[in-house]
Amino acid sequence: MPRTSPTTRDARMVRDVIDWYDREARDLPWRHSDCTPWGVLVSEIMLQQTPVVRVLPVWNEWMARWPSPADLATAEQADAVRAWGRLGYPRRAKRLWECARALADEHDGEVPSDEATLLALPGIGAYTAAAVASFAFARRAVVLDTNVRRVVGRAWGGEPLPALHLTVRERERASALVPEDASDAVRWAAGSMELGALVCTARAPRCDACPLAAECAWLAAGATGLEAAPRRTQPWHGTDRQVRGRIMALLRAASAPVNLSGHAALEDVEPGQLDSCLESLVDDGLVREVDADRGTYAL
Repeated sequence: MPRTSPTTRDARMVRDVIDWYDREARDLPWRHSDCTPWGVLVSEIMLQQTPVVRVLPVWNEWMARWPSPADLATAEQADAVRAWGRLGYPRRAKRLWECARALADEHDGEVPSDEATLLALPGIGAYTAAAVASFAFARRAVVLDTNVRRVVGRAWGGEPLPALHLTVRERERASALVPEDASDAVRWAAGSMELGALVCTARAPRCDACPLAAECAWLAAGATGLEAAPRRTQPWHGTDRQVRGRIMALLRAASAPVNLSGHAALEDVEPGQLDSCLESLVDDGLVREVDADRGTYAL
C-alpha cells in the first residue's frame, strides 16, 4: 500500500473522525478485545448488505455453536445454511462453511493475518480481506466499503454518492488518508465506516451531527445530488429472490426432504418461476434434488 502522507487538513479531518468514533462507536461484540479473528471474519461476511440489528442475534448463536473454524468445518453445509436463518443471500453461508474448511485444512484452523492470504480463501474479497487484517489483527489497511467511500467522496471530493465501481483514483485518495500509526489506522477505518452507517447515510444524512461538517466539500457546495440515491424500484413480493427465500425457509424448517411441487406454502408461485428458482438454488449448491420424480428437495 502506498505510504502517501496526507495534508495537514486531511490529517485534521481524519483525527476528527477518530475522535468521534471514540465517543460514539456502537458497542458490538465483534469489536470487543476478546473477540477472535474468526469472530471478526464471521461478522464481516454476515454484515454484507445486512443491517447490524439483524446480524447480532445470528452472530451470537453462530459463535456459540461454532466458536472456531474447526468447529464449523466438522459440520455439514446444510447445518450452516440452516443456522444462517433469514439473513438473506444464503450463498454467504455456503462460502463461509467452505472458508472454515479451508482454514482447517490449510491453515491449522487459524485465520491468517495478511491480506494476500486472506484473499485466497473462499468467499473473501478485497474489502473483507482488508477489514479482517485491520479489525482482527490491528494492521494498517485500506478498508473501503460503501459507507467509507461515501464519507470520503463527500467530505474530500464533494461527490454526493460513490461511483458504481471503485476507481483507481478513489482508492488512491482513500489510501492517502490512512494514518501511518496502525492503531489510528484501525480506528479511522472503523470510524469512517461507522460515520457512513449512522450519520453520512445515502439518502438522509444528518449533517448537523457530523464531525466533518465544517470542512465537508459536499456540504459546502450545497449538498445536492441525493436524487440519484438508489431506491427500490421492484416490489419485493413475487421476485425471484423472495421465492428463493421462501423455498429456503421451508427446507430449513424440515427434518426430511420436502415435496415442493404444489406445496401449499408456494401455491401462489407460478410453476415456471418455481422451477427456475429451484434450478438456480441447485446450481448454487444450496439445495439438492433428492427425488426428481417426486419433486423432493433438501438442504
